[in-house]
Order: sequence, then structure tokens, then C-alpha cells
Amino acid sequence: MEVVITSSPDEIGRLGAEAVVQLVSRKPDAVLGLATGSSPVGLYDHLARRVREGEISLRQCSAFLLDEYVGLPEGHPERYRTVIERDFVSKVDIPSAAVSGPDGLAIDIPEACAAYEQAIEDAGGVDLQILGIGSDGHIAFNEPGSSLASRTRIKALTSQTRIDNARFFGGDLEEVPTLSLTQGIGTIMDARHLVLIASGAHKAEAMRNAIEGPVSAMCPGSVVQLHPHVTVILDEAAAVDLTFASYYREAWAAKPKWQGF
Repeated sequence: MEVVITSSPDEIGRLGAEAVVQLVSRKPDAVLGLATGSSPVGLYDHLARRVREGEISLRQCSAFLLDEYVGLPEGHPERYRTVIERDFVSKVDIPSAAVSGPDGLAIDIPEACAAYEQAIEDAGGVDLQILGIGSDGHIAFNEPGSSLASRTRIKALTSQTRIDNARFFGGDLEEVPTLSLTQGIGTIMDARHLVLIASGAHKAEAMRNAIEGPVSAMCPGSVVQLHPHVTVILDEAAAVDLTFASYYREAWAAKPKWQGF
């Protein structure tokens, strides 16, 4: 696991975008895993700039969303398919039809989840998965207690997650859905490269538990310790509780340029 501690959230976005650029330069038809929420917005903005400047094209890429609320109607501003169109697809040249998400309006939820798993497999699997982390350590909508071998399924959201996400719903907790469809932890771990990003002091405890704590279902993000190719990018505030922060800085400074992400 590579841990990169940066000076600012903007630098997180720049480095995260660089990881995507390096991948697509090698593999123009890469399969990307997309996260929503506030954490990846800077990454998407930096990637959009590099697309506008002609440095990279995502025209041949495809992408899969991590999760989706259950029951939000099409076009709802906080439906994750709407969010990813606004925050990512509209800013780059990836075809909208090449971006897929779990069907939160499906009549047969188990069938929809199985179909989503199959779609990812049929695409050849995810090459690079962008991840955020919740203040309680959840990744995607895999809340504490989730099986580390889980696949795409329906999950009830914890009160803390709904409180954290209420800011996207005008501060009205009652408007935040209670159920979601989410890629499972096992599904996420199948991706060939995980890029986990976090900023702010409110993520410090979760990052300490994920990076340096025991691997446990009580901190779903800790499963990344078992993945062979993980890049963690966080700012100073999110890194404040890390025991080995000095070593992470030294390792990043000494990394050969040719190694890339």
C-alpha cells in the first residue's frame, strides 16, 4: 500500500487524476470505477482540465458507479446517476452510455444486483477504482459490519451516514433515503488498482483505522490492506492520527519517477 500525504485537497485531486491519466495512457479503453460525494470532485475537475487541454481522452473508456440510493426518481439531483453526470460525465469526453450504475428503481432488487455484477465481469473488471471513505470507515455503502467478501446488494444506511449525507439534501434528514444498492467489498477488491482519497480532520480516525488498524468488518475501509495495489492519497488534516506518517512522506519522496502509480 502506498500512502501519499499532500498539502491540500487540491493536491489530492491532482494526484488522483494523474493516476487515471497514467492508466488511460497505457490502456485507452480502461474500465474506471467512479465514486460520488464530495471527496472525488477535485479529482474529476483536474481530470476534466486535462481532457480539455487534449492531454488525455476518455472516449474509449467505460465506467461503473460504486452505489446508488434506492427509490430516488430519475432526474433527482441527488440520485447518484445524476450526480455523476453533473460532476464527471458532463466535464469529460466519456460517452454517457458507457457509464453504468446499480438500478435503484428496480422491481427485482436481487436480480438487478446480480446483473450489475455480471456487467462488471463482462466488461473485463474494473482497472482503477476511485474510493472515498465515510467518517465511520465505510467504503461505497458498505457500512460497519459488512461482510468483507460481500457482492453487490441492498444495504440499510446507518444513522451516521444519513446525517453525514443530509447536507446534500438541504440539511433535511427525512429526505435522505434509508436504503442503497452498493458494490460489495468483495466486488471492490476485484478492481486491479484502488485509489482511496480523503481530506479533512473529520476523516482522520477513519483513515487511521483503515490504514494502520486491524482488518475488520467494523472498519470496512481496512480491507484495502489486503489488496496488492492500493494508492491512498490524503491531506495533512486527514493524516494527523497516522503513526507512520513520517515514513509515508519519506517513501513518497524517495519513490523513483519511472515507477508511476
